[in-house]
Amino acid sequence: MSLVKAKKHLGQHFLTDKNIAEKIVNSLQATDQYNQVLEIGPGMGILSDFLLQKTDFQTYLIDVDVESVHYLQKKYPAIGDQLINGDFLQLNFKDVFPGKFGIIGNFPYNISSQILFKVLDNRDQVVEVVGMFQKEVAERCAEKPGSKEYGILSVFLQAFYKVEYLFTVKAGVFNPPPKVLSAVIRLTRNTTNKLDCDEKLFWQVVKAGFNQRRKTLRNALSSLINKENMGNDPILDLRAERLSVEDFVKLTNAIHGSKLSS
Repeated sequence: MSLVKAKKHLGQHFLTDKNIAEKIVNSLQATDQYNQVLEIGPGMGILSDFLLQKTDFQTYLIDVDVESVHYLQKKYPAIGDQLINGDFLQLNFKDVFPGKFGIIGNFPYNISSQILFKVLDNRDQVVEVVGMFQKEVAERCAEKPGSKEYGILSVFLQAFYKVEYLFTVKAGVFNPPPKVLSAVIRLTRNTTNKLDCDEKLFWQVVKAGFNQRRKTLRNALSSLINKENMGNDPILDLRAERLSVEDFVKLTNAIHGSKLSS
């Protein structure tokens, strides 16, 4: 079979190191909670080779690249409808997966944040994610409060998932090599089914706080807070990057309460 050519417009950088591929696949640890796994962007199947050897779950592959799909159909002739030619971002999970499932992949870096937000939108189904990201995105996901890397994505993900930075991957193990370092992280669904606050307001508070992250929350959230009722709250003297998920929940409740009492 002729090899698949990496396409720049799809953000393709094919992993070539089988040891790293096996390490990524073995990082799936919550498989007692699901029996189906979806690999995003399998390319020529270096992860798929190890995934399809596993007997504790059923592997599905999705790739928007027609050339990759044709290659994989020849490589895995028995895969049938478990190989999907389509856009992950447009996939209706319930059409394919009746219950909970895991996600894995060497994700295209140009849509990695969109992948994570789709995971969040479907967090009741997606139990675990193991993925390769650009290193700075991986760090942002796993970062704790108090640093410049900590941001909107950190808070949203950590509200519903345990986020672990697993290992760094050098550019030389990809074809073509990316111009950045890469890293693998694992998301494991936590026990939070619903935040203990108005979730719509929570999203607004987090986004507004980080969209003007150099300002104190008093200024960044000026359009959301009732200054008459909350003017002396010391949390408003902090910047968004200092607040944990729990702090944002408390702040959301305070804002919600002050609006009700105004």
